[in-house]
Amino acid sequence: MGSISLWNSAKKIITAAVITVAVSDRIVTVVPVRGGSMSPTFNPKTGSWMEETFDDHVLVEKFCLGNYKFSRGDVVVFRSPLNHKETMIKRIAGLPGEWIGTEHNNDVIQIPSGHCWVEGDNTASSMDSKSFGPIPLALIRGRVTHILWPPQRRGSVKRTPQQGLSSNQLDPN
Repeated sequence: MGSISLWNSAKKIITAAVITVAVSDRIVTVVPVRGGSMSPTFNPKTGSWMEETFDDHVLVEKFCLGNYKFSRGDVVVFRSPLNHKETMIKRIAGLPGEWIGTEHNNDVIQIPSGHCWVEGDNTASSMDSKSFGPIPLALIRGRVTHILWPPQRRGSVKRTPQQGLSSNQLDPN
């Protein structure tokens, strides 16, 4: 009788593991935010030892990946175009077909089809499209919707940065 109960327990554990992997792969996942490139939206330095000790952990939804449904201002998780093993979190500053003025070389570029322009909210400490150019939409792993940890910062993520994006989006008209 004990082996039947052990087998039933094992089936439940395996089923739960498969469901967890499927949900994480296709629907939502939780990721830690490392570094200060998105401060003050994530990992703000307030002087409190609690907030300086722990990284923010965020909820990432993946429904947007079906038809690449993104908007300017969305915070996205994506694979680095320079190292596909590295994951980055930045805000979309420009969408395919839009014109972006870059500050570092006073250049104006049109974002190619199938790409977007991403920037960190903390421009002084962000490696983003100003460094590596537009990123392919296919590198995006999902959209950040909520801060889950630490508990005192729990809440939804706003589409607009607290201090504004650094690049100049240009109106071609």
